[in-house]
This record gives sequence, structure tokens and C-alpha cells, in this order.
Amino acid sequence: MARPWRRPGGAFWTEGLAWHTRGQVSQWRRAKGSQAQGWSLTAPGEPQLKGIVTRLFCRHGYYLQVHPDGRIDGVREDANGFALFNLIPVGLRVVAIQSTKSGQYVAMNAEGYLYTSAHFTAECRFKECVFENYYVMYSSTLYRQRESGRSWYLGINKDGQVMKGNRVKKTKAAAHFLPKLLEVALYREPSLHNVVESVLSKKAEEEDTAAPPIKEISKAEAT
Repeated sequence: MARPWRRPGGAFWTEGLAWHTRGQVSQWRRAKGSQAQGWSLTAPGEPQLKGIVTRLFCRHGYYLQVHPDGRIDGVREDANGFALFNLIPVGLRVVAIQSTKSGQYVAMNAEGYLYTSAHFTAECRFKECVFENYYVMYSSTLYRQRESGRSWYLGINKDGQVMKGNRVKKTKAAAHFLPKLLEVALYREPSLHNVVESVLSKKAEEEDTAAPPIKEISKAEAT
């Protein structure tokens, strides 16, 4: 059994996405009672992953949010629900961060930039770890500094803008997040897509929307 660490405010973090505020989860489960199956997003008999619906609060005072158009940044107050995320365990201390509004996944590419993906790929996998101050950090499982091996972290700067992963240091406030638990939920395991296929699909969609309409030319005009 994983050993829990005490955090500020009477909360605990346990390895493998078992982050619980004292009594909050148990009270929620008792309130659900016989309706406990209501928070399962999978059909009976299917593999189930226990995750959480949460907000990710950065030490710089911003909630991470994903806009409907896919932009990622920070917001002081979550008035429209864009800062709600499904935190889905997809490995040992590895999670997928999915917007509850759009269903898009937060991802980090080979240059360290954050983006959103409609499909779950290897770039959508983030390693969870707890820093000495009990805040949580999320680093790419796919990319890191080649020479030093330093991890690339999810981060929000003082202006509320997301940072390149290779410029976020684990000792700085930009990389420190406090997951604010809203409820526990069960999820289907995301289907892993190829990164290249996902990028090509996104480019094709952008080209379709940007391409001007094709005008039909009559024989008379052609001559």
C-alpha cells in the first residue's frame, strides 16, 4: 500500500492518483449510497480506472484551463468551467489530463510546447510527482533534456501564460500545482493513438477550414 504524505490543510497525497481531502471522498460516497454506480463512465464488466474530476491550481494564483478552441492558459476565477479536468491514471504515477468541457487532452510536443489533442497519444502522458513542499508537478513522460536528463514540466508563469516545458524548473512556483478534488469517477482506459497520425489529422482539419471554397468553372469561362 502506498504511503500517504500530509499536505497543508489536512489533506493527503498517495502515489498513483489517490489524492483525497480528509473525509471529502467518503462523505461523497455515503451521499451517493446505492447510486454509487452513477459515477461510473463504463459499462458493467469493462476495465475501469479510478480517477478524479479536479481543478489544477498553480502557485502563481491561476487555474489551468482549456478554451473551446484548444488554447491553454491560466485563469484567476473559473467562471465558465474551462478549468475542470479529468485526471485519469494511465500508468504507475502517470496521468492523462482531459478537459471535461471539450474532451481534449493536454499534451506536450517535442519542442516543449503545450497543446490540446482530440486523441490520446504518448504526448498526453504526464508523470505525477510530489515536491518537497507537497505541491504536485506534472512532467512529460516522452521528452526531457537530452544532455542533463532534466524533466520538462507543465507550468504557468506569473502572467497566467503556459510555459515551454524545457523552461520550467521543478523548484519554481510555475511548476507547482494543487489538485482541488471535486469528485471521484471511473473511466475507460483511453485508446492510445499514434502521435504522427494525430498531428496529421489536426493539420487536415485546419486546412479544410482555411481552404477557400472551390469555384466551378463553366466551359464558356474556360475557353
